[in-house]
Amino acid sequence: MPLRRLALRWDLTDRPGGNKAHARPTPYLGGLAIALATVAPTAVVLGLADRRITAILLAAVAMALLGLIDDLGSLPMLPRLAVETAAASGVVLSGVQITLIGGWLDGAVTVMWIVVMTNSFNLLDNMDGTLGTVTTVTAAFLAGTAFVYGQPALGVLLSVLAYASLGFLVHNWPPARVFMGDCGSLFIGFVVTCSAVLLVTGRGPGTLVAGLLLPAFIATVDTGVVLISRMRAGRSPLTGGTDHVSHRLRRAGFGTRTVAMMLGVITALAGALCLAMALGWAPPIATAIVAGGTALLLISLLQGVNVYSPAQHDKSPSRIPERLR
Repeated sequence: MPLRRLALRWDLTDRPGGNKAHARPTPYLGGLAIALATVAPTAVVLGLADRRITAILLAAVAMALLGLIDDLGSLPMLPRLAVETAAASGVVLSGVQITLIGGWLDGAVTVMWIVVMTNSFNLLDNMDGTLGTVTTVTAAFLAGTAFVYGQPALGVLLSVLAYASLGFLVHNWPPARVFMGDCGSLFIGFVVTCSAVLLVTGRGPGTLVAGLLLPAFIATVDTGVVLISRMRAGRSPLTGGTDHVSHRLRRAGFGTRTVAMMLGVITALAGALCLAMALGWAPPIATAIVAGGTALLLISLLQGVNVYSPAQHDKSPSRIPERLR
């Protein structure tokens, strides 16, 4: 990967230390490769014909640049949220929005959902192979759903994202040779979330709930697990920690590659259910109930994994988180 060599030359690396498990400096810029490999082919194939896809691409580029700046030097929270809100607002103004009751409230809810879920995907990038696997599977199933719903332009964008993520995953599979950084995770989260919103725009409540939750299933469960466990433990929900879903699965005894594959399988099941709903094989209301109930069940079960005290009799490197949030 040329950008990997460039990152090493410019010393754009994540250095080992603290609780990080990688033994040598690992380059960033994998996220920049994902963004370029997604935006350039999509723009060539689609041009500027579809206003909503163009808005998503332009705003996603802004998110990638925001993440790149954050990778080079940490940004304060408020400026970062301001840029994310502006990018999401631009997409909503193009016609991509949740339709609940009509009026400005729908736009406000959509902006909030895009910002929250974009950051939820960002936080999934805490272990080798995890977010790359989730993105590849999610984008592939969402592309199929887009074609079924008669939105071929969106299907092209998501297909290209799936291929770009798969190409990155080859270099990020444990042990990783390159990280995507915030540049990649913010770009991915933004594109996937906006695409899901576009697919449910103008549709009924059952399709709306299921269509938003299923493409972001792992990110939603992860956010729920972290928020609830930190509140129960009296910890700030805004600080980093080793209490995400991937860390809990590691604490339960699974290896890094196994965790990535497990999350990929769960993502595939959620994507298949979403596609089945689009094909008319699964009723939207029932699909929404199953998706929501399963998410709540997983959030509850994962609370039982103790991540706030040292694991007993556990000294193996396979249980040390690769990179921590």
